[in-house]
Amino acid sequence: MNFLNEVAGDFPDAISLASGRPAEAFFDLERWLDSIPQYQREFASRRDLSYADAGRLLAQYGRTNGIVNELIAEQLALDEGVHGRSEHIVVSAGCQEALALCMLSLCQDKNDVVIARDPTYIGMTGVADLHGIEIVPLHSKDDGQLAAELEEVAEKLRHQGKRARALYLIPEFDNPTGTVLSLEAREALLSVCAGQRIAVLEDNPYGMFRYEGERLPTLYALDRAGCVIYLFTYSKTLCPAVRVGGALVPDTLFGSAEAARTLVANLGERKSFLTVNTSQLNQALIGGMLLAQQGTLRELIAPQLEHYRRNRDLLLAALEKEFADQRDAVHWNRPEGGFFLTMKLPFSFGQAEVLRCAREQHVIPMPLSFFSLSGTCQDSIRLAFSNVEPSLIGEGVARLGQFVRQCQEVCDAAV
Repeated sequence: MNFLNEVAGDFPDAISLASGRPAEAFFDLERWLDSIPQYQREFASRRDLSYADAGRLLAQYGRTNGIVNELIAEQLALDEGVHGRSEHIVVSAGCQEALALCMLSLCQDKNDVVIARDPTYIGMTGVADLHGIEIVPLHSKDDGQLAAELEEVAEKLRHQGKRARALYLIPEFDNPTGTVLSLEAREALLSVCAGQRIAVLEDNPYGMFRYEGERLPTLYALDRAGCVIYLFTYSKTLCPAVRVGGALVPDTLFGSAEAARTLVANLGERKSFLTVNTSQLNQALIGGMLLAQQGTLRELIAPQLEHYRRNRDLLLAALEKEFADQRDAVHWNRPEGGFFLTMKLPFSFGQAEVLRCAREQHVIPMPLSFFSLSGTCQDSIRLAFSNVEPSLIGEGVARLGQFVRQCQEVCDAAV
């Protein structure tokens, strides 16, 4: 990520198709800040405090596991069909902290392993690398083969004296691929995880941004064995700077209510030593907005949803136009939601190609190999459409097309 930030800084006029940030046009800081007093009044009433005393308490250190847990539980139920106990929610400084807390709590032995699809989210691999946690990739691109591969990998690890402790997934509009995990694959994976006692870390930052197709139940909603820990964030629905996310632990962990309570306590204890507590002012902002929106963010994100849908459609149309004569060599997927799609090229695209593309054509895509656990995906890129001006999408694709043709000519000449 530092490399791409440096490229963007070195070529400020380049059109970035690499950034998966939410669109800044929908940031409404004044409105969000104005919502804090609404939560402060609710906080004061609930604790039988004066408004001023409630404000002072919100500015103090607070409960490690969070103060807006009930409001979050209501929003998750209304918007995402995720029904869980508020006392089983640990509010974190963004979902990244929740992910780190879960991985550290689940993988406490040197032989504990996390499994993930290849390619996968960089933030997860960064946490694992930082703390020396081994990640084992699932290579299958076919959803129907994932469960069998997972079971095979888990058994192989057991014979090596290791234990698969967690499976990390982004089932809805995956980062980086933009794909959706089928209902059949979800159910099959849950069956394997229940049998192997593998916890599932279900990361769902893009679930509310579906543009077409049938909405699928989350893994958490499908879980009957108590193996799914649900990770959530308000970075995409509101803004990243609020730094509020968290983890929802199931009522029972593999059938044990005591084990679930122990995990919640473990997550809280680890958090207390890392960040003490998530900013109560930021939580008050989230709480105020949820109160103002009657517990659901559907209406609030409706303009964002339409913007991202339009950007996706503009990107797909531009790709169809630019690569109409290369469809036998250049391929891309059509995401039903989220912020990304992936594109397969007839040549390798890595750091050197990013630099050349930015320098020569003033457009920046993201190599998919940056997300790979096994050094694969060398001939693919991720294109993000969430944070690019609609008027620049066509031009960005045209520049990318010019670069692809130049590279292809060089490859053809070398044959």
